Amino acid sequence: MELGGRGAAAGPGPALSQGGLEALQHTVSSVLSSYGWYMLLAVVAVYLLVQKVSRSLARSSARPGAAEAAEEPDVVVRRQEALAAARLRMQEELNAQAEKYKEKQRQLEEERRRQKIAMWESMQEGKSYKGNLKLNQQEVESGASASAVPKSKPNKKPLRGGGYNPLSGEGGGTCSWRPGRRGPSAGG
Repeated sequence: MELGGRGAAAGPGPALSQGGLEALQHTVSSVLSSYGWYMLLAVVAVYLLVQKVSRSLARSSARPGAAEAAEEPDVVVRRQEALAAARLRMQEELNAQAEKYKEKQRQLEEERRRQKIAMWESMQEGKSYKGNLKLNQQEVESGASASAVPKSKPNKKPLRGGGYNPLSGEGGGTCSWRPGRRGPSAGG
């Protein structure tokens, strides 16, 4: 009986564990089939995150002297002095440009005042001042636009001859109107 009893006792044990393994395998396969892609993406994301953190830790531990050098007072003072010198130089350039502009404006104003005086004197003498005014303006414009590139306008010819009249029907060239053909359309 022991032999038979042992066989009977041993039989249900492995059969029960075999059924449990099948149930576990079925559960794992159903979870993987439902959420497999999500789990794969999560594993890849965790891997990339670990790589990035390890790189940043390696960088920060590789340069401990860089942060200390930036905090040294001598370096900071030199950097601030260089910045102040650059600002001062830029301000001086700006002031020089402003002085040049003011001087140019003073010269233009003086030239306008001279023109007005010349125009007044010519009017007092009874001369035509418009001709003198145009000549003076051209001189001022040529002086003022010396720095600018002069633009030349090409001589334009008229688009049509002087004898063109759209109401006469002549001289229009290819722009004439003719009535269409009479009769039925040529449809099929």
